[in-house]
Amino acid sequence: MPALLLAAATPRPQTAPRSWRPVSVIVLAALWIASVANLALWQALAALPELTGARGLVFGLAFGVMIGAAHVALLSLLAWRWTLKPVLTMLLLAAAGGAYFMLSYGVVIDRSMMVNVLLTDAREARELFSWRLLGTLTLLGGLPVLLLWRVPIRWPRAARQLRHNLVLLVVGLAVLLGAGGLFFQDLSATMRNHTQLRYLINPLNSFYALASVGRQPVQRNGAVVLPLGEDARLPALAPGARPPLLIMVLGETARTDHLSLNGYARDTTPRLAQAGVVSLRNVWSCGTNTAASVPCMFSPLGREAFDKRPANTEGLADVLQRAGLAVLWLDNQAGGCKGVCDRVPKVDYRQLQIGGTDLCQGDECFDEVMLRGLDERIAQLPPERRARGVVVFMHQMGSHGPAYYKRTPPQFKKFLPECSTNALQQCEREQVVNAYDNTILYTDHFLASAIDWLKSRQAQWAPAMLYLSDHGESLGENNLYLHGLPYRFAPDAQKHVPWISWLSPAFEQQSHIHMACLAKLRDQKLSHDNYFHSTLGLLGVQTRVYDVARDIHAGCHA
Repeated sequence: MPALLLAAATPRPQTAPRSWRPVSVIVLAALWIASVANLALWQALAALPELTGARGLVFGLAFGVMIGAAHVALLSLLAWRWTLKPVLTMLLLAAAGGAYFMLSYGVVIDRSMMVNVLLTDAREARELFSWRLLGTLTLLGGLPVLLLWRVPIRWPRAARQLRHNLVLLVVGLAVLLGAGGLFFQDLSATMRNHTQLRYLINPLNSFYALASVGRQPVQRNGAVVLPLGEDARLPALAPGARPPLLIMVLGETARTDHLSLNGYARDTTPRLAQAGVVSLRNVWSCGTNTAASVPCMFSPLGREAFDKRPANTEGLADVLQRAGLAVLWLDNQAGGCKGVCDRVPKVDYRQLQIGGTDLCQGDECFDEVMLRGLDERIAQLPPERRARGVVVFMHQMGSHGPAYYKRTPPQFKKFLPECSTNALQQCEREQVVNAYDNTILYTDHFLASAIDWLKSRQAQWAPAMLYLSDHGESLGENNLYLHGLPYRFAPDAQKHVPWISWLSPAFEQQSHIHMACLAKLRDQKLSHDNYFHSTLGLLGVQTRVYDVARDIHAGCHA
């Protein structure tokens, strides 16, 4: 009996957790990534009419096998004791994040989207955070990573592991090439006709995009910015003429088909309709995101040449300043001016908050804050430049998403109910559109207020205003949200942007450019390619980099 009690009291040895071989871990991770983490890809493939039926199903399975085999081959190169788990952790978390954004907003992940990610500031990043994001990252990334680190791996000696890795590499490549060869015709046709699919292969799309940014940096050689328009000059003002005062509003995420000025059924631009502006209705952006569009539109090159530029050059703001004008940049976005205002006087969003607290909530202000204290800011510019003319760039928050509801004061929430969360996919599409249209209504108020401000300064200046948005926005059409799709297959909603002009009588008289002539251009196809040269033409700046063929005002000189 004592022996039995002693045996009962003796703790039983705990069974050691089962250890796994590296090949098992790699294959399971590859299957998880190829299947669950690539749900956005499988949904896109299922929607293709040419891939319906049994043939499409078999091709989809083969494509999944190819993706899994590619990951197996890749991981075989990194299957070592101190590298496998960290690399798999990175892949699994990247796959979870990519899956969330592709499924939630209908985006793809390419170089342009990666540039957006790298240039996103903390405030913009906070707006993308939601409990749904946290849940997706936990389920698709966190739980597999937790399991990965809890499971011990049985590692052989280095020489044997090298042999295993080589075998795994050969098998992975063989399966990849074999499946690709069997379905080459379907694969080549699908990739050729639907190039966006390659940017849905998760998470390889993210790492490929990151590598492409490394090969071709966003700013090229950021340490070298070549001068532009060194010969720029202004003609002398005629006796008795007043210097120009031009407000250049750089819009944010406005799409032209949501302005009632341009035929939209909702009355989103009531004040501008009474302000005597000209709205150009057939204008196309240089890119589908701010980082691509803004540097491009401030360049004389045009979209195609800008993408192939060998180096950075100065831009529009620099040329205007070199010509002798007083230039000021006001930025109501934490994301900044993407380099185009680096060499001119500027006021950032933090400075704008001083004296405008009633227009600010937290670390964000409504766009009207840029009109506060503007006289004093202009007065601080060099007097010899002010005597020749002043150009004030105003970079809006505008319709920046996904938290559209934050962009409008309460009195401008005309279209209700609106989506009051940054997780747009949780709202009815009508609510998303309501929130977006309220931002357009507020932009209408801001632009009309800027025109009123200019009108009240006509005794001293010859004022004018030009507004142009950087890109458009998808609002749930075909389950697409936000912007940033590759330009060649982005929908028109992300590229079709408004361009609005207002010229005072004094500006018309001195520039010999008349609003009635601009109105004839309403439906002429134009783009950001015209912005640089049209601004120079509007102000009469003379320089060799000016291209009269791209100046929309050239034909309107009386």
